[in-house]
Amino acid sequence: MNPIQIEYASLTDLETLVPLFDAYRIFYEQPSNPEGARAYLGDRLGLRESVILLAWRAEQCVGFVQLYPGFSSIDMRRQWTLEDLFVVESSRQAGVARTLMDAARRHAEQTGAVRLTLATTRTNRKAQALYETLEYSLDDEYLVYTLDLCRGD
Repeated sequence: MNPIQIEYASLTDLETLVPLFDAYRIFYEQPSNPEGARAYLGDRLGLRESVILLAWRAEQCVGFVQLYPGFSSIDMRRQWTLEDLFVVESSRQAGVARTLMDAARRHAEQTGAVRLTLATTRTNRKAQALYETLEYSLDDEYLVYTLDLCRGD
């Protein structure tokens, strides 16, 4: 089996990343929008507003993870939010997601972050099982509230 290689994405990876990001959004029941994905990812990468790690196997990109930076006022340190994790269907159950998660953790540690947080749907049991094997803990202290400002844009 070919080993999984992890690389940081740059603007030159945009055409490789767009179909994966579009498939990720479709997984979450969003309509396909490659042009929107290209613009969105181009902005995130071009403005350095996120870090995207790509998983490669046998010269094919098989997954990605996207991290957004943030800060903890309480801890007075950087933190990262793992916003997106996606593996192409043909490469699932092959260790790609775990490898991407490990790379995200290393990135957070190397940047001096106090924590790496993520959220997933209540029904995504496979993801939850993975996160728990990687020592993520379910927050039972804080309630999270959301104020939606734009709907249907």
